[in-house]
Amino acid sequence: MEELALSPEENAALGPVLAEIAKEHDTIEDAGLIRRAPLHARRLPVRLLEFLEDFRLREPSALCLVSGLAVDEEELGPTPAHWRDSQYGSPAFRHEIFFLLCASVLGDVFGWATQQDGRIMHDVLPIRGHENYEIGSNSLQHLSWHTEDAFHPCRGDYVALMCLKNPDLVETVVCDGADIDWSEVDVAALFEPEFTQMPDNSHRPENASESTGDPVVDRLRARSFSLIQSWNDDPVKRPVLFGDAEDPYLTLDPYHMRTEGWPDRAAAAFRGLCEQIEANLRGVALRPGDTVFLDNFRAVHGRKSFRARYDGSDRWLKRLNVTRNLRGSRAWRPAPDARVIY
Repeated sequence: MEELALSPEENAALGPVLAEIAKEHDTIEDAGLIRRAPLHARRLPVRLLEFLEDFRLREPSALCLVSGLAVDEEELGPTPAHWRDSQYGSPAFRHEIFFLLCASVLGDVFGWATQQDGRIMHDVLPIRGHENYEIGSNSLQHLSWHTEDAFHPCRGDYVALMCLKNPDLVETVVCDGADIDWSEVDVAALFEPEFTQMPDNSHRPENASESTGDPVVDRLRARSFSLIQSWNDDPVKRPVLFGDAEDPYLTLDPYHMRTEGWPDRAAAAFRGLCEQIEANLRGVALRPGDTVFLDNFRAVHGRKSFRARYDGSDRWLKRLNVTRNLRGSRAWRPAPDARVIY
């Protein structure tokens, strides 16, 4: 893991910049703020810009950690009970802006019409009633390791997490593809389109609001849910590995993969890859002010279980999806500058 800790001087310099930007907007979802984020990002400390650019271009690791951003937990107030409660008047607005600017160095942030009502920045927090559901808002069961949005051709290059609270030091678990012994894996078999990947639970309609109030958006979102259902009913066969056979990229989410009917060689190769990943998982306990960027082509990630208290003190993260090729999803977005995939 690549790491950079902000210095006290860098923190002090960031304060006025983030406060100035915050005065001009009322939510991190403001389209103008998101559009200008790459310009504002140039005001980040040069050392941080160089660090993120090196991570983007050289791929020295599948994850990088930026630590040291000052977080006042009293100022944050209680962890929201649900992601719907956190968009406006966010006590973490300046932190959200810092997170957005860092992500904009790596690429373009985007959201899903089928996740958190199309928001760009997501809240990751325990929700009462989701304790044993395979979704990021669960708590009592592990969140199984996976490639983020593995089922979708427009999945992001990076998934990013910023920690606001983590009193129990709940670990995010990660396997970097560089740690896998590829000589022990049937790589050629995993490059073949023999594997069925289902949409994950976070994109299902029961996790969305019934209506956004905008009939056009509701129509587009209904189309997205219908397409996702079709992929559940008739999953497309695809490879698990792609890119360079000597140092492959990977995309898999075993919890949501239907293994019936796979050729014997493909099934054996998949089991071998999963065994390698299990053997090389490691935990990362994020602390307030930590921001981690996971290369979604080179790593899988999950989370260990914990017991939520629902008293306002629970673990609270922010999440962003980042793509290096926004144009690649143009068929899924209603306008060239739209950031939500339908």
